[in-house]
Amino acid sequence: MNPIALNESAPRLDRLQIAAIVGLMLVGVAFVFSATMVNESAASLPFLKQLWFRQLVWYGLGTAAAAALCLVDYHTLARWSFVAYWGTLFLLALVPIFGTMRGGARRWFDLGFFSLQPSEFAKLAFILALAHFLSRPVDELRAPMNFWKAMGLLLLPFVLILKEPDLGSALVFIPSGFAMMLVAGVPRRYLLRLIGIVGVMAALILVDVLFAPPSWQIKLEEYQKQRLLVYFGQDFAPRNATPKQKAEARRLQQEKSYQAKQALISVGSGGFTGKGWREGDQTAGGFLPPGAAHTDFIFSVIAEEKGFVGSVTVLTLYSVLLFTGLRIAGQARDRLGKVLAAGVVTLLFSHIFINIGMNIRLMPVTGIPLPLLSYGGSSVLGSLIAMGLLQNVHIYRRGY
Repeated sequence: MNPIALNESAPRLDRLQIAAIVGLMLVGVAFVFSATMVNESAASLPFLKQLWFRQLVWYGLGTAAAAALCLVDYHTLARWSFVAYWGTLFLLALVPIFGTMRGGARRWFDLGFFSLQPSEFAKLAFILALAHFLSRPVDELRAPMNFWKAMGLLLLPFVLILKEPDLGSALVFIPSGFAMMLVAGVPRRYLLRLIGIVGVMAALILVDVLFAPPSWQIKLEEYQKQRLLVYFGQDFAPRNATPKQKAEARRLQQEKSYQAKQALISVGSGGFTGKGWREGDQTAGGFLPPGAAHTDFIFSVIAEEKGFVGSVTVLTLYSVLLFTGLRIAGQARDRLGKVLAAGVVTLLFSHIFINIGMNIRLMPVTGIPLPLLSYGGSSVLGSLIAMGLLQNVHIYRRGY
């Protein structure tokens, strides 16, 4: 393959996006430190020790991986995309057998020094493989068979992740896949019909869970039903429950809604400028559980300690990230680059929207991390690799 000559007068990296990434990493390590070292009792917990330092290590490894990706043209990466896709599917198939059980789900491989969550890397492999598939001539995309092949690429990881179970991670495949198909030029009538089918199915599931008798309900994991009931304010107790059953249902409902309530209290109590770094009462008092404050509810910690100003700062950094991603998609030299960048941007937006939404009670609680802010090796590595893919499309946007 002949090397691609680049326009030397153009900047090779999107510096504005890199500045936003660095800003988010600085915020991330500061508030992982705050959430885990807020007081002596929290800092003494074995699983919280030095997490802020580990986060720095993941940032370093993720940055190195992203930089390495930028050395290879994304067309070359795309040619190997199906190797990565089938490799991650293989890992997803092994998780229910060899994975570590946590909270009633098997989503991780315990490697001793690192808990590997294959779903985080399956998202990226899926985006790269689907972008490669959709880069074929537009005329071929009009064939129904190719549309269903693209849907098959989406459904395979979706089903495997759903079986872990991890509904939140599975759901982000849907908007990412749809956005990529739309940008690629798949006929809109296919997408509109499918969106209608998905919408009707989602509505039927909600009606079923909220109002149908237990014997008629669609099979969902118990925790998934409980999260939906908490979100919609429905009683856990069955219709003909005894007083004892109702009392137990109320106790369980309070327990399951605890995290969401405390997260909302944290966000609301921060005021305009917040209570100060490491001065958050919700975190220091353990109201935000130590196991979740630095992961799923890191935004609540930031909102309490830095208030409205801190929250807007985080949202601004994410807006820059997403805006520059869209700009990269618009400037890409071919359809493969456009589709790849659109998939990454949609994936990031889905994570941001769902995570912040659950912190402010706009969305049900799920295990979706906040990119670059939540603690987690797989999440941080996946987010930075995704940013490396965007920079790759930007670097090689002008070939002659």
